[in-house]
Amino acid sequence: MTRLRHREVAVYRRLILQARPFWAPVVGVFALSLAATPLALLTPLPLKIAVDSVIGTHALPPFVAVVVPSALRDTPGGLVAVTAVLVIGVALLTQLQGMAHWLLYTWTGERMVLAFRAELFRHVQRLSLAYHDRRGTTDSTYRIQYDAPAIQYVLLDGLIPFVSTTLTILGMVYVSARLDWQLAVVAMAVAPVLFALTHAASNRLRAHWSQVKEFESAAMAVVQEVLGAVRLVKAFGREKHEEGRFLHHADRGLRGQMRVAFVGGSFSLLVGLTVAAGTAVALALGLLHVRAGQLTVGELLIVTAYLAQLYSPLENLSTRVSLLQGALTSAERAFALLDESPDVPEHPHARPLTRATGTVEFRDVSFAYDGRPALGGLSFRVPAGTRVGVAGTTGAGKTTLVNLLTRFYDPQSGSILLDDLDLRDYRLADLRNQFSIVLQEAVLFSTSIAENIAYARPDVGEARIVEAARAANAHDFITALPEGYATNVGERGMRLSGGERQRIALARAFLKDAAILILDEPTSSIDVRTEALIMEAMERLMRGRTAFMIAHRVSTFTACDVVLVLEQGRLVATRKPGPALARELMGR
Repeated sequence: MTRLRHREVAVYRRLILQARPFWAPVVGVFALSLAATPLALLTPLPLKIAVDSVIGTHALPPFVAVVVPSALRDTPGGLVAVTAVLVIGVALLTQLQGMAHWLLYTWTGERMVLAFRAELFRHVQRLSLAYHDRRGTTDSTYRIQYDAPAIQYVLLDGLIPFVSTTLTILGMVYVSARLDWQLAVVAMAVAPVLFALTHAASNRLRAHWSQVKEFESAAMAVVQEVLGAVRLVKAFGREKHEEGRFLHHADRGLRGQMRVAFVGGSFSLLVGLTVAAGTAVALALGLLHVRAGQLTVGELLIVTAYLAQLYSPLENLSTRVSLLQGALTSAERAFALLDESPDVPEHPHARPLTRATGTVEFRDVSFAYDGRPALGGLSFRVPAGTRVGVAGTTGAGKTTLVNLLTRFYDPQSGSILLDDLDLRDYRLADLRNQFSIVLQEAVLFSTSIAENIAYARPDVGEARIVEAARAANAHDFITALPEGYATNVGERGMRLSGGERQRIALARAFLKDAAILILDEPTSSIDVRTEALIMEAMERLMRGRTAFMIAHRVSTFTACDVVLVLEQGRLVATRKPGPALARELMGR
């Protein structure tokens, strides 16, 4: 339990530090919340004046009498007018305070959440592929989208209301004590009981909320996975199966929510009974004091109104415990994502790199995925401008080789050099800028063709985009589209054929004009005619660059200077393209 409290305090501290750029508007929200305290104290005042001074014969309260002209104080009609003006004035001030608070609260909360989401998104992009392979993308998506708003819930809906309500309660208790100290003592007697109930419920709710978040994230993962492979699901008729998978995880989340609701409902029931008991005792004592002449009816009414306003925020704060614990759980999950260290760190004094010449060397490089060896003792040197083919059976380590070259991962032993300097000594952004990559499945974004081509060079003009498209043999089919270069390719480029997507990816590589080119099975899933167009464009693209081409078909290597043959993560042969290579690969 003590450990849980320490964790909560740590989360609160980090949330406050996270909100530092917004301290000014947060203070503004707090000040407007505090403005509700005097308005709450003034709300029952007109009723007291109506009962004691208009109906009865008591004088106006001194602080009211000071500002009311004597002409109004001394006539029944004037007192009625004063009461009416007070009702309207207090209501107007209350509404203005509420509107100002809501506007500033909304702006501050949304800006804080946006900044927190942006930081999480920025950090998750820096994490290595190993993290995303291990955890999947949906968990990070859930934390960015659904856990980040915890900063608003905890600070603006938790801490600020708690402080402002505490001050309101102290003010009401002070005024009530001035009228009848015994009633104030009775009223506050429920506070320790509510505190004990809150403490007990918080521990149980925190554990349940943690499970709910995990279950909801798992259900969301199923949705994202199925929608990403919806063609396969439909082709195999597995819609019912996937629906069952989703319902399994969602049902676990539902049961978790019901456990939260049961604990929260039980807690609210106990809080309500405690408040009702305190109200009943205070009312009975107040009636006895009125009959004994210790209180006027108006004073009893104002004390009763204060009790209602006193117990209402106490009850609201207590019943908010469930939401607050859920928000604290979300905040903890969000910070856990921020605490993940990139597996590919950048050295503090890393060197800048403008443009590499392209000499690449692997020195005794070994790498394994979660203990499963992928490369072992790999060594070779490639002079600048060499076109290198990488051949081997599935699982031989071809893709791992280029993933290490681009520092998506770091080798567990050995070193990789670019221009005779270890990759780890370069600034990561500068290093990645040396590579253009064309994958087997071309990755396009749901924007226009022009924006996809200019993805790595978004500031170039239209002429450069068209030039790159011509070089990639893509200009003709693009101009034949109704909207030309402004055509939206759809999600993942699905409005275009595979060959069209691949040629846009090649145009993007042409426009980036990087020193090193990586082609990962670029012609494996296209027809023969389109393959010829792409091979012609690739040969143009490889000229003057160091290039690595992964392929299974021997014919793809005709444009290469040398072919590295991998087997079970080891380099077993270095060959020139030709019939001998074809026979060797067929023999394997």
